[in-house]
Amino acid sequence: MLLALDTAVQFLKGVGPRRAEAFQRMGIATVEDLLYHIPHRYLDATTVTPIAKAVVGREVTLVGRVVSKAVVPTRRGLRIFRAVIRDSSGIVECAWPGQAYLDRIIKQGQLLLVTGPVKHYHGRQVVPKEQVVLADAGDEEREDDMVRGMVLPVYPATEGLSHRQIRRLISDHLDQMLKCVEDTLPECVSSTIDVLPLRQALLALHRPASPGSAEAGRRRLAFDELFDLQLVVARARYLATTAQKGTRFEIQKKLTTALKDALPFELTAGQRKAIREISADMTSSDRMHRLLMGDVGTGKTVVALFAMLLAMENDYQAVFMAPTELLAEQHASTVGSLLAPLGIVPELLVGRLSQGEKQAIRERIADGTARIIVGTHTLIQERTDFWRLGLAVIDEQHRFGVEQRAALIEKGEVPDVLLLSATPIPRTLALTLYGDLDISTLRQKPVSHRPVKTGVRSSNDRAAIYGFLQEQCRLGRQAFVVYPVIEESERVDLKAATTMAAELEKRLAPLSVGLVHGKMKGEERDAVMRRFRDGNLHVLVATTVIEVGIDVPNATVMLIEHPERFGLAQLHQLRGRVGRGSAEGHCILLTDDYSATKRLKQFARTSDGFRIAELDLKERGIGELAGVRQSGGFNLRYADLATDDDLVNAARRAALGIIQSDPDLSSQAHTKLRARIGRRYARGMELFRVG
Repeated sequence: MLLALDTAVQFLKGVGPRRAEAFQRMGIATVEDLLYHIPHRYLDATTVTPIAKAVVGREVTLVGRVVSKAVVPTRRGLRIFRAVIRDSSGIVECAWPGQAYLDRIIKQGQLLLVTGPVKHYHGRQVVPKEQVVLADAGDEEREDDMVRGMVLPVYPATEGLSHRQIRRLISDHLDQMLKCVEDTLPECVSSTIDVLPLRQALLALHRPASPGSAEAGRRRLAFDELFDLQLVVARARYLATTAQKGTRFEIQKKLTTALKDALPFELTAGQRKAIREISADMTSSDRMHRLLMGDVGTGKTVVALFAMLLAMENDYQAVFMAPTELLAEQHASTVGSLLAPLGIVPELLVGRLSQGEKQAIRERIADGTARIIVGTHTLIQERTDFWRLGLAVIDEQHRFGVEQRAALIEKGEVPDVLLLSATPIPRTLALTLYGDLDISTLRQKPVSHRPVKTGVRSSNDRAAIYGFLQEQCRLGRQAFVVYPVIEESERVDLKAATTMAAELEKRLAPLSVGLVHGKMKGEERDAVMRRFRDGNLHVLVATTVIEVGIDVPNATVMLIEHPERFGLAQLHQLRGRVGRGSAEGHCILLTDDYSATKRLKQFARTSDGFRIAELDLKERGIGELAGVRQSGGFNLRYADLATDDDLVNAARRAALGIIQSDPDLSSQAHTKLRARIGRRYARGMELFRVG
């Protein structure tokens, strides 16, 4: 059969309909899918020790046939699976305490690779840390001397298709599959970067000579996907800023200077720099498309307000969209108090207003009476028309879908766009996910800001913690208590918000306790949060729905139960809910998971959100920090943003160069490249940009 990359995997020799169905469950439909199904780990068999030379006290890798096996109970009730393996030099017993289930998996006659220490127990005994079945009984062509010197790939598998079956199928067809591979990376790019040719990279991944060669293969595939992604974002950047000329605002220094003079505080150096960057964008003929990223308390709203006033003094409207009504009300209050000395009153448009109130506000927006508008997704409804929208500011932008952001921007002709994020993002992730945006970063907090005291405690300290919480509330302050789950479950031994809210109400009496969680209706949840914000509740028990969007300067205590269940960036966002007023803030991490203590203490020692985000990226990966930007389909399979900084930079440089000369990738030299991007990011070319 003549093989092609788009050949259905079912037609490969050794697959057939049943295995093809199993492959389908893993998203493998074609030969190309199978070729790019790379191992998730490797077993280094280049240093296989002959069984006869396995010395007590050393860690070894052995390969041998299973000659006998049994499950042996001990006097204490522990069941041990034991198997004797043999190679050409001798035999040895392997023991797996407490793993009797292996009796169903490991069969007599199979070729087994084991890695672990050699101990003395009635003679030599290996206690494997890892084992892999290399071949079944009777598969004599895969003898141990053929395995020696190999780095064995272990593939992601599924029910009905084991990793060794996948390894055998790929090995049998690899040479033929590689002949179908065409390297579409332009020569002008490949000549400037240090990565393997594509065929060589795939060979190194599936048939590595060493663990190092497998890593070299991964780096080539990582570069390809980063390069494709950077081409998408570079094209989006071109379309958003250059292809559509924006409004060229003029610096008039009327309202902006008046605001600066009226501020009750000094701007930080970071704020002044961000204002200069935004002003430069807005006075350029290119359209602004910028992300303002800053930790909690760095003053993003004030920076955005300077941009809004620049639009207003140029006779344009500026809109500030927030993801929740509470956050919109909060911003309207902040903006209103800052603009009061200038005699400017912002309009607030949210869903809970009466129809009559909303209609009156919409009329003022449509006729230009309203110049500074704050609101929620109500702003993007068809009935809301703008008189002359010049700037769209979108807060907590990751909480909106791409289409929602685009809907607001389409309310104007080509308004400038400023996105805000209180979630610090590591540089490599920002360049990858937000490469279509210019980025301003606020790291510096006001001199008056005090870091929140953070401590790691165990349940032995619970009584003292509750006493401290009560003391803070008696002083007129408030507290959050956060749980990872809403309701208790038999499957997980975790304290839950609903159960603990009732218990805390008894233990903390006469303090008043409220409860919010994600299953509550939005209006009900907002009502409880407003009561807490307004000081009518002492303690708010919650899940992470309070992570972003509620500002209670009077709250001084954040107690987080089971903090090991949260990412570090998420813990940082929760911690940022307290210490926002004049009193000192306290964050208490309550856990009995001692394996998590080191990680949590590391978190407690730093208040730098960007440093925490970097730690979170290394620990939990891109998904935790990417938010709904992922909905464009930008999952990374091969790249590791925690380690591939050089590849991100190289991919970005190469992509910007190509898009600058060929924005649509329409030249003959880039036709195959465009087709590859279309296959990899089906929706990305359409949805990645926000305007």
